[in-house]
Amino acid sequence: MNRDRRIRKEELKIAVHEAYLKFKDCKEGRNANYIPYLANIEDNLFGIAVCLPDGEIMSVGDCGYMFGIESISKVATALLVLKEYGSGTLLDMIGADATGMPFNSVLAILLENEHPSTPLVNAGAISAVSMVRPVGNSNGKWEAIKENIEKLCGSEVRLIDELYRSESVSNHNNRAIAWLLKSYNRIYDEPDISLDLYTRQCSLGVTATQLSIMAATIAFGGYNPTTKEQVFKSSLTSKITSLMATTGFYEHTGDWMFSCGLPAKSGVGGGIMGVLPGIFGIAAFSPPIDEAGNSVRAQRALQYIMEQLNLHIFSGERALIVEDEKN
Repeated sequence: MNRDRRIRKEELKIAVHEAYLKFKDCKEGRNANYIPYLANIEDNLFGIAVCLPDGEIMSVGDCGYMFGIESISKVATALLVLKEYGSGTLLDMIGADATGMPFNSVLAILLENEHPSTPLVNAGAISAVSMVRPVGNSNGKWEAIKENIEKLCGSEVRLIDELYRSESVSNHNNRAIAWLLKSYNRIYDEPDISLDLYTRQCSLGVTATQLSIMAATIAFGGYNPTTKEQVFKSSLTSKITSLMATTGFYEHTGDWMFSCGLPAKSGVGGGIMGVLPGIFGIAAFSPPIDEAGNSVRAQRALQYIMEQLNLHIFSGERALIVEDEKN
């Protein structure tokens, strides 16, 4: 039986605009006030962007606004480590298990037998940064991290200095995590270097449009549809998408996958990046977050789009985005 289902671009565009209008006045959630810079961002900002296989971008709202990438950067650096070391080494040195706990949990390290568990929570992300080559060379590692994110996004990104300073003076929990990892031999470079680079990568500024392109690059097997560059091997898409599907929303990931079915990664800056392999990359941004650190407006908008178009990744159908019919 043919289970391919065709979705016209106009249908997708309508769903995106309806989601924006439906949730733009949502007042739930609040900015991440434990990071001073994020606490002061306008809380009514909201944008949704979709990147298609041909590089076309559909967007609505504040998709050109630059905000902190935060934990979405973990996806990019996990990909960089996968490129440099391979999936077997990442599995052995970090792991790929969901912790079921908050993103900054110290207890999760202890319960996992001193293992970081996954590169998409803070402990595993700090460990992943420590693995980036050249080990021991802070400047070289930073260039590798930043260049990798720019290739995924298809354009330049820059550090938000004020956010970096704000995070650096409030990252006491992450400092404890870095040194706990050191005591268990689960960090592979100097803890202070690794922590600083992790904080710096979280402080990079991106837009919803850039994140939709990053998501599309993952969705299309490492091929960036806007730059036409093969950024990573196609075999890595299943690895990184699996990590997103199991840990992307931290302790709420199971509920998210059950109800929405979109492998995605959130950041406390208000961004969410979703990957639907072979179909599109999507991103939404709005600063107010829930208790787990996930944007409330962005979650609802993405879930609405997925439901309207019946795009749940486990639905059993394979959807194709097609050109609109011409009269």
